[in-house]
Amino acid sequence: MRFAILGPLDIRTDDGAPVDPGGPRPRALLTLLLLDVGRTVSTDRLTAGLYGAQPPAGAANALQSQISRLRRRLAPHTEIEATPAGYRITVSPEAVDAHQFERMSKEGRTALSTGDHTRAAARLREALALWRGPALPDLPEAHAERTRLEELRLAAAQDRIEAELALGGGPGLVAELRALLSTHPLSERLYGQLMRALHADGRPAEALTVYEEARRTLADELGTDPSPELSALHLELLRGGGTSAPARPRVPVQLTPFVGRDTELARIARGLSESRLVTLTGPGGVGKTRLAIEAARTRAVSQAVSRSDACFVELAPLSDGTRIPYAVLAALGVREGFRTPATDTTDRLLAALEERELLLVLDNCEHLVEEAARLSALLLGACPGVRVLATSRESLGITGEVLVPVPPLPPEPAVRLFLDRARAVRPDFDHHARVADICRALDGLPLAIELAAARLRTLTPDELADRLDDRFRLLTRGDRSKAPRHRTLRAVVEWSWDLLDDEERELAAELTVFPGGATLDAVEAVCATAHPEDLLASLVEKSFLEVSEGRYRMLETIRAFAAERLTGADRPRDAHAGYFLRLAEGAEPYLRGGGQLPWLARLTAEHGNLDAALRHLVRTAPTDALRLMAHLSWFWRLRGPHDEHATLARALLTTIGDEAPAGLEEEYALCAMNTVTGRGDDPAEPDRIARVADVLRALEKSLRLPFTMVLWSLTGGPLLASDQELRAVQVGDDPWGRALLDLGLGYQAQFSGRPAESEAAFARSLTAFRVTGDRWGMANCLDPLGGFAARRGAYDEALELLDEGLPYVRELEAPEETADLLRTRGTVLLHRGDTEAAAVHYEQSAALARGAGASDKVAAARRGLGDAARLSGDTAHARVHYENALEACAANWFSVGETVRILIGLGRTAAAEGDTDKARDWFAQAHAHARESPDVLTLADTADALASVAPAPARAAELLGAAVGLRGEPLDGDPDVVRTRDDVRARLSAQAYDEAFERGRSRRSAAVSER
Repeated sequence: MRFAILGPLDIRTDDGAPVDPGGPRPRALLTLLLLDVGRTVSTDRLTAGLYGAQPPAGAANALQSQISRLRRRLAPHTEIEATPAGYRITVSPEAVDAHQFERMSKEGRTALSTGDHTRAAARLREALALWRGPALPDLPEAHAERTRLEELRLAAAQDRIEAELALGGGPGLVAELRALLSTHPLSERLYGQLMRALHADGRPAEALTVYEEARRTLADELGTDPSPELSALHLELLRGGGTSAPARPRVPVQLTPFVGRDTELARIARGLSESRLVTLTGPGGVGKTRLAIEAARTRAVSQAVSRSDACFVELAPLSDGTRIPYAVLAALGVREGFRTPATDTTDRLLAALEERELLLVLDNCEHLVEEAARLSALLLGACPGVRVLATSRESLGITGEVLVPVPPLPPEPAVRLFLDRARAVRPDFDHHARVADICRALDGLPLAIELAAARLRTLTPDELADRLDDRFRLLTRGDRSKAPRHRTLRAVVEWSWDLLDDEERELAAELTVFPGGATLDAVEAVCATAHPEDLLASLVEKSFLEVSEGRYRMLETIRAFAAERLTGADRPRDAHAGYFLRLAEGAEPYLRGGGQLPWLARLTAEHGNLDAALRHLVRTAPTDALRLMAHLSWFWRLRGPHDEHATLARALLTTIGDEAPAGLEEEYALCAMNTVTGRGDDPAEPDRIARVADVLRALEKSLRLPFTMVLWSLTGGPLLASDQELRAVQVGDDPWGRALLDLGLGYQAQFSGRPAESEAAFARSLTAFRVTGDRWGMANCLDPLGGFAARRGAYDEALELLDEGLPYVRELEAPEETADLLRTRGTVLLHRGDTEAAAVHYEQSAALARGAGASDKVAAARRGLGDAARLSGDTAHARVHYENALEACAANWFSVGETVRILIGLGRTAAAEGDTDKARDWFAQAHAHARESPDVLTLADTADALASVAPAPARAAELLGAAVGLRGEPLDGDPDVVRTRDDVRARLSAQAYDEAFERGRSRRSAAVSER
């Protein structure tokens, strides 16, 4: 379906048939939705758009009615979705003429700025042809979007005229320009274009008259004189000059579209306006030359100056710095005798530039940086109209120099560059899932991306991505017109390497053992260089290193090159692994107390180094690898995803064997736990879990790493040892461990149906964790305590407890714990009746859990969305959510309890649709699963569910009693249970209900099992 709003609203199906949206209100409503196509438009904004700032009473209901009618008229071609915040129309922006116009006019403007006037004119003509009248005539109120679109229309028309003037189209433009000036009499750009069009048509006198007209109008209306640009054009016409481009452009024309770099272009423009020397710095292949050319062209367009006012000088071919003045004179087109002395050449250059306004682009200064700096300083001191834009691996080091570091491309522009260059060699290439991975692996370096895209002539994207480990061999087929050092990736990096001295090369090679960058302390501890501060500063200056917040990093491409030159690799790698083992050991205790945030941040910053150290130790020192993995296990758990090291853990466990090394039993157990993903795709996981159980049962001493018991519970084992005395021995006197003991007792009591004992244990644990200051512990107590309050129907108390816990886990950046608290909070809101807010919480919980790889928690959040949809009456969507949750649950073999709750949700959905037999089947499946779980709460949930479809009210009352007996408390805050209870009470006398209820509560699980 196609939508046109640049003129009266017009809707067509794909075969061209018109669609009538209805009267004025539906037309205005649809226009508002189309302006933000694909995004949610709030109900407040829609109401204001329809009725103004003071809508009438009942406007909200009227809006819903209008939406419903509009949906029916657009069906089945287009859908209008309701969201928690408003409504969204689900069509592509390309189906709406206003969005097409904005995209095409932007493309035309880009082509104009790069000098591609033919493409610019064609694209802008196509864009303007979409207009059929004034914008948005169907909106009843004055609308800022209408003004914005009309301004874009005028700008596009002016850009199109600019392109056609450059193509010699002046004579045919005069009438159009006069018509535009009649409605926009204060536009100096239109006056200038009309003057140029008249001049091109051989009517110079009329062109001069237009200038006088502009001067009078501006003086009368604004009290101002014409701009310097318009005055300069007038002076040029008085002198009989033309307006065509110079015969010899001074800046190269880009042969391919320029991608990204808006931020850097803005910084360059600002730098050139505030200073007269701007230097672009960055590693080889990052695109400094192209950026300098684009900056020069952009400046020419923005300031309406001729391209001859910029001069490009390529210094890479020079090997002698004294030849730089000759190169500048040659670029300026000034002939110079072969044997002219250098001093005379410099004097002649100064004379040539003394009175000129010029942007001098000095490209590739790094190998002649001293000489380039001296000449730049001389020109800037003697020629006030000259500005210098230099590119170099390092700064020129001149007073007043503004540095603009050129970083690699961010992900989105990098992908756009790859796709553009790929289509040049494979026009049918659309996209591929691994393109982003390729660009990321190549550090976002434009040269590397272009070389990689060229390889798609003969390789598939998968083949290309898989071969990037050998990038220097692969990326060798560059532009033959380029200098040799720009044709291959190796040549580019080698050029930079050759500019380093021996000490710099030695340190650079050793720094390659740091895949995650390094602090100064780490460099001093690992590298053989004493006092490396000056060498590090030099490598940063020469764009071989990046430094940010005290961390030194190499681009992966540079690191791969320098690593080839690392000699005696074992010593620095051993030193690197030893340093990070000591760091992890020192950090671990602090991760369980009030000082955990800075230590979490430090380990997060060293994540790449810690992984590299672990991989090295797995190969060279397995027992040290056990220690390092053990001390990182709690960090991995807090920051997730916690299963990404499973492959490495399995390799280490294979190396160690079936027996734990003496004194490293905890470390061995933690290694085995880290092999467990819970996805069910590893048949050896149950054996490893059994091995862990044996090891932990044999530990009759205080745990050095008490979090071992937490991770053990999360991989399917019991939270604590079964023997009470052994539990106390294992946690020892450590305050955190004692708090953990109560946390475990709380869960054990809860799952055993002893709620009062459980709540008391969680409260004691919370008090103890508050003493330690551990955010994880406090949050994991507040979550179940909030659940207890919610089950009593004390929703405000529950939200208060959960809201205390959420900042703790957010500070920790712990995705799984945050997902848990958001899901619990969503359930409280749902049971309180706030369905939309609950759904938002469940969506956020699912996203966090998905990012952490926790499929059981994704399932729980999806089940919550099913509950929200079902309780709001949308059983179709509820079923979809439950089925998605069941699929996610199937990917995690130890999530029995969640499976039970999902099956119950499907049963309640069937019951809500009147299919009681199907509901009983779902509940029976849930009951079968619940009987396999040691958690009596799942059996209680099935009892409540079976009560809702029991054939007789007395049987329903028995099941309700059994649920309370199993759980140890009633669910006064659960609307499903409360509804069933109220319905059963209404069908029985008070005495009959109480007798059946007590009968069920006393018999508990037996009452549930009877059919």
